[in-house]
Amino acid sequence: MMMDYPLLVNTMLMRCNKLFAKKEIVSVCLDSVFRYTYGDFFSRVCRLANLLQELGIKKGDVVGTFAWNTHRHMEIYFAVTCSGAILHTINVRLHPDHLSHIINHAEDKLLFVDDDLMSSLEIIGDKLSTVQSFIVLTDKEYLPQTKLANVFHYERLLKLAKEKYVFPRDLGENTPAAICYTSATTGLPKGVRYTHRSIFLHALTLCTPDAIGISERDVILAVVPMFHVFSWGFPFCATLMGSKLILPGRDLSAPTLCRLIETEKVTLMAGVPTIWINLYQHLESGARYDLNSLRYILNGGSPISKALVEGLEKKHGLTVRGTCGMTEATPVVLTCPIKSYMDTWDEEKIYSQKAKQGMLLPGLEMKVVSKQGEVSHDGREMGELLLRGPWIAAEYYKDPARSAEVFIDGWYHTGDIVTVDDEGYILVKDRSKDIIKSGGEWISSVDLENTIMGHPAVIEAAVIGIPHEKWQERPLAYVVLKESEKGTVTELDILNFLKDKTAKWSLPDKVLFIDEVPKTSVGKFNKKILREMFVQGK
Repeated sequence: MMMDYPLLVNTMLMRCNKLFAKKEIVSVCLDSVFRYTYGDFFSRVCRLANLLQELGIKKGDVVGTFAWNTHRHMEIYFAVTCSGAILHTINVRLHPDHLSHIINHAEDKLLFVDDDLMSSLEIIGDKLSTVQSFIVLTDKEYLPQTKLANVFHYERLLKLAKEKYVFPRDLGENTPAAICYTSATTGLPKGVRYTHRSIFLHALTLCTPDAIGISERDVILAVVPMFHVFSWGFPFCATLMGSKLILPGRDLSAPTLCRLIETEKVTLMAGVPTIWINLYQHLESGARYDLNSLRYILNGGSPISKALVEGLEKKHGLTVRGTCGMTEATPVVLTCPIKSYMDTWDEEKIYSQKAKQGMLLPGLEMKVVSKQGEVSHDGREMGELLLRGPWIAAEYYKDPARSAEVFIDGWYHTGDIVTVDDEGYILVKDRSKDIIKSGGEWISSVDLENTIMGHPAVIEAAVIGIPHEKWQERPLAYVVLKESEKGTVTELDILNFLKDKTAKWSLPDKVLFIDEVPKTSVGKFNKKILREMFVQGK
């Protein structure tokens, strides 16, 4: 028998302070770059934990954050969870109605807010029934004018707080540590609560070599917003392993990211395809940086095109590793390392493999099922991905009706339509709501999008299904061209490009050119808006 030793976020914090107190955190604020060590970070986390106690925050109370990726947000991550309260990271890009819903639904007692985001909360201030105080995260000496009540200055309060804090060790690993809400393109956002155990195991697994392989030597650029499922776990991984952490604030433009990679010698970064599309276009425009420190970049959120993987690697030496995750899974469930014997594969085959989302992480179980049962692992037969494991949710918070729709017989039904090849690698073909059903055949909108984005004149492409009297649905492609190609590339050019790359019956019935594909609050293509555009004849 082994010791009954709880897996707590506190353990990450204590380990980092004891072993890596000299390592650096770099935070890009509005007008400056702030640098300090994990030792300094620990001292401020202790002060903040005391402050929370003085403000009446007890075990189980929910504390919200409405903030960008900065050192202050990082401090809140650990002070809240390690003191026994529940961290609620709020997506700053949500609609006001969704914001007020999730703050009230989670029952946030206290909200930390970046000063440049206060106006978004002012709009809904009178609708927030549970929030008692707002604490402003700012570099400025004075608080900005605001309509909100009970507003305090983070740095002033922190200076007044006690220096020493004894973090509780009796929380129990299944104590709730955090809550996040889905971004919800339809209906209201759904809440998922995470335990200390699930966060710890998720972070520990990501640090293993064939997951992401994070070590003390890494310099991590946390591009994914900290309000988007903990920046995919990177703040926790960096603290656990003592990695240097770069927090870029709100500016995620390609020039800014490239400068940070070059000056800070970044080794790892993660983001959605729009980040890599913008970075690739910036490099293709002739911009030059020393990016040799990067071991690889991690793509997630949506599938990435094989053409973009190939372009980033061949032209700019940036190795891509695919991932896949979701709010219900803390979030990462798949990563795409290349097995040793695949090094001998031909170039075409290996780039196709790298564009996949990858293999299931250790500790998780999966099934891929269709109406006929579990699908063959042949890379062709499609089915829905089902998951279970120690960092997979078992229900939505206070939402039994919607929980019953997706948490069935001990499995989480993801809604992702995927294939599995004979090596066990998963390729996400579509969301179940986005797969196009045409004349008895399934057409993957993602496959079409990635193929279209292989055209040298195309920046972005999004495909939706539109009603058809005979075939039920047919694909419609919205395409964004490079500025230099606008007016020269036609619908026929796109269709001719596709002819030898996809089945005839999956060719789009129509190609429409637009200036930009609308995005969701987490940077994915917003197909709900595209469907509305089609109905409106745009």
